[in-house]
Order: sequence, then C-alpha cells, then structure tokens
Amino acid sequence: MKKSKPKAGKKKRIKKLYWLLFDLAVAAVVLALLLYKPAAYKPLQALGDGRQSKYLTHVLLPELHNRVQRGQPFDLDVTAEGINDIIAHSDWPKETGGASFSAPLVLFVPENIVVMGTVTLENVEVVVTIGVRPSLNEEGLLNLEVVKVKVGAVNLTPIAKIAARRMYKQQIELMSIDRQDIRAEIAASLLNDEPFEPVFEVRPILGTADIKVRIEKVSIEQGKLTLHLAPLRD
Repeated sequence: MKKSKPKAGKKKRIKKLYWLLFDLAVAAVVLALLLYKPAAYKPLQALGDGRQSKYLTHVLLPELHNRVQRGQPFDLDVTAEGINDIIAHSDWPKETGGASFSAPLVLFVPENIVVMGTVTLENVEVVVTIGVRPSLNEEGLLNLEVVKVKVGAVNLTPIAKIAARRMYKQQIELMSIDRQDIRAEIAASLLNDEPFEPVFEVRPILGTADIKVRIEKVSIEQGKLTLHLAPLRD
C-alpha cells in the first residue's frame, strides 16, 4: 500500500496541471473575445480642427430650418456618413473615471442604430458596440431601447442594462436634473427604458420665435435614418 502513494500523488499533480491548463485556456479565450475587434468597425478619426461639420451647417440644419418654416409635415433624411462627419469634428477623445473614449463610429442598419467605439483603460483597448432601436408607442412617445451591448465579441447586454439602471437612479438621487430637458429625457430612455415626448424646438431664422417640432415616425435602413417631422402650431 505504501508503494501506491507516490502514484496517487502523481495522479493528483497531473490532475491539477490539467485543471490549470484548462483555466489558462478559458482565460485566454475570454481575453481574446474581449479584445476582439469586429470587422465592421473602422475607427473614426477625430479631426480636431475646431471647425464645424459642413454636413451639419450646409446640409442638415438648412434643410431642417427651411422645411420647418413651411409648416407642413416632412421627412428629414440623415445619413450615417453625415453623422460621422459631425462626430469627427467634435472634441475627442473624452475621458472619465480613468477611461478614455475615442470618437464613436455610427452605423445605420435596418431598424437599429449601432454605435462602435474604442475604450482605453490602463493601456488596454477594447471595442464597445451598442445597438439602439428607436420606436414610437401608441401614445406617440419615443423610446430608445438598448438592444445590444458588447465588449469585443462578448455580449453583456443584460448586465449592462442592470448597471445602467442603477447608475441612472444614483444620478437622479445625487444630482439636480431637469427631467423636462430633452437631453435628460434621452438619457432616461437609453438608461432606464423611459419613453418621452419627442418634441424639440427649431429656430428657423435668427431672431424669430422657436417652432416646436414633433417626431412622428422613425425609419432606419442601411446607411440612412429618416425622421418624419410635424411642426406644431400653438
């Protein structure tokens, strides 16, 4: 019986080695999945030239202002290329909590808005992908439902939604926020699934009164988002 002990000890060591190799393999796979960069992701290069996007100043805003003045419902087309041009002319990267966020790439795919960006933390870069599905309910309220959150190739949607709700509730409790502000309403929809009245103000000509506009429908196809807008009369 005494001679069997070395064999038993050797078997235990081999078993421990197998489990160690298994744990290392799992860790390597998880790390590879987290560091995975989707083929659709083409990092957006921030221009940092201090200029405004010509798509914003020469295409989007003039179209919006001109159509609003007519007082009739109209469709406003927004291209993904144009949105990315606006983003590229903004100030990037953004930093918060020790993390750095690159200029995000926006894609329009059928029914969804996809936002992809690089997050750098402790010199480690990961690609975060967020999918948002805009929809209007029967009461005409708009909700921006987050349908996908991925880090690399790892789907973290359920966890991310729980964390987002907690963060939102903490911010509401700690900070004085105007819940009627359109930016706060958008944040509440994204973080807490709260639909909101999709009404915003447009000033068609400098010095004239603002005109309220309602989003009545949102359509998304490959590369393009279309807003069906209706000016509101007081």
